[in-house]
Amino acid sequence: MSLLDGIEIPQITEEYGTHHPINKTNHFLLTILERLGFSIIEGPEIESEEYNFDKLNIKETHPARQMHDTFYVQNKQCVLRTHTSPVQIRGMLNNHPPFSFASPGKVYRKDDDSTHLPMFHQIEGIHVNQNVTFSNLKYIIYTILYEIFGKDIKIRFRPSYFPFTEPSAEVDIQNKSGEWLEILGCGIVNPVVLDNCNIDSSKYKGFAFGLGVERIAMLKYEISDIRDFYKSNLDFLKQF
Repeated sequence: MSLLDGIEIPQITEEYGTHHPINKTNHFLLTILERLGFSIIEGPEIESEEYNFDKLNIKETHPARQMHDTFYVQNKQCVLRTHTSPVQIRGMLNNHPPFSFASPGKVYRKDDDSTHLPMFHQIEGIHVNQNVTFSNLKYIIYTILYEIFGKDIKIRFRPSYFPFTEPSAEVDIQNKSGEWLEILGCGIVNPVVLDNCNIDSSKYKGFAFGLGVERIAMLKYEISDIRDFYKSNLDFLKQF
């Protein structure tokens, strides 16, 4: 009798992976923006304060520049970027209007709960040309949100404040329960920002907006806890 009698070779199971929901959402959003004429640009995740704050008209006294909000590195000389706006600054410094840029990537802030993480993904868009108006911005926002959630979605604009846009607005959508949920921030590019990038603000105007990829994915896939995206739970990820 052989020692191998009764021993069976285990079956090899083959499972096919899927794209992570964050990557799927990111690709979906960038496809929309490219179709609308935006060029994709990228930049470093470790940024100088000049590009992350100063050129965006974010003053030294602004709360976002405090240690409790921002990750400082290299003896406080640089930061982990808090938004992808410095990528747009680099794009504006290296190009002459008219242009339309979309800047995707990871950003870092000191948040950690069911709806916020210290690292998340953002896509920002900027368009600079002559005779740009808030109506142009609204058209783009409506087009993007209709593509994501369908044309039955209810949308509202609320006045807000951002140092780098003026006027500024936050955009909400209404969920199935009738609640209004903030989805993005936007506005007309502040002339100070254009001047900081050597663009004549008396001749050119622009609009800008920022989307949180995780926030869009949570709404699109009806996920209540943002931390589920990063737990490596295969049962959860297989749903996508």
